[in-house]
Amino acid sequence: MRPFTYERATDAASAVKAVSDNPNARFLAGGTNLLDLMKLEIEHPTHLVDVGRLPLAAIEETADGGLRIGAMATNSQVAADPRVRARYPVLAQAIIHGGSPQLRNKATVGGNLMQRTRCAYFYDTTKPCNKRQPGAGCSALEGLNRNAAILGASEHCIATNPSDMSVALTALGAGVEAMTATGAVRALTVADLHLAPGDTPHIETALSAGELITAVTLPPAPTGGQVYRKARDRASYAGGLAMVAVAGGQIALGGVAYKPWRALKAEAALAAGQTPAAAAEAELADARDSGRNAFKIALTTRLTVAAIAQAQGGKS
Repeated sequence: MRPFTYERATDAASAVKAVSDNPNARFLAGGTNLLDLMKLEIEHPTHLVDVGRLPLAAIEETADGGLRIGAMATNSQVAADPRVRARYPVLAQAIIHGGSPQLRNKATVGGNLMQRTRCAYFYDTTKPCNKRQPGAGCSALEGLNRNAAILGASEHCIATNPSDMSVALTALGAGVEAMTATGAVRALTVADLHLAPGDTPHIETALSAGELITAVTLPPAPTGGQVYRKARDRASYAGGLAMVAVAGGQIALGGVAYKPWRALKAEAALAAGQTPAAAAEAELADARDSGRNAFKIALTTRLTVAAIAQAQGGKS
């Protein structure tokens, strides 16, 4: 690990200023992703601003009947909250599926949203990767791409977003609050947080340099069943091959694209009275494989059908 300086932020505004003023600074919350990336020589920040102890961990009711979850709330705190378990069980399920108790105890909501891909070539600094080094090329295109994207990919990057929590948040129509360099707070949706790879896969989110996620907002709980389903090679220490979150009539897919994928075509098909199978097929009609990940199209289709059917049966 390379040398770096460290400071503990005392308030959000000063933390944002410290990172905005230094292009080589990064926010540090739980550290479950960033510290690994630093040890592996993938991230090279020269200054860390610790925001983990800022008073941004509360889970509060909102005037419209939803919840506002502070960005520094741990994954364990969110999954255990009685209001989340009762009104947003799909979120609690996704968080539990997303990591071991040790990771959930450290990982924060904001950090979970900002975690980077688990593509093997992104982690292998001996191989070309456009996310690590723009213009270097994408080794996964012709390589071991079993876990690669089947939706929204480009010729420059076929990596997937690894977050389970974000899939559930996308299905729930959650929003994000972020503090800008001027101290203002702006809002965007979880669905719009991550950017398509295009020819700039190293630019991963819609946040500007130094912007800090301060909270996630949940609208009132949807009507209908909520379900989270995940397929992976083994039950622990393995990333998801495909994930599906259903929240009433809203659906999101995970492990299949550069971001949690809102399944708008499937939602429209269900709203028109079509079967879960027809809805899943409508959403995956545009899916494209890169060779070794061809099985993910059929897998995601079946997983989506099963999740919708389970939700329609009123089970979660």
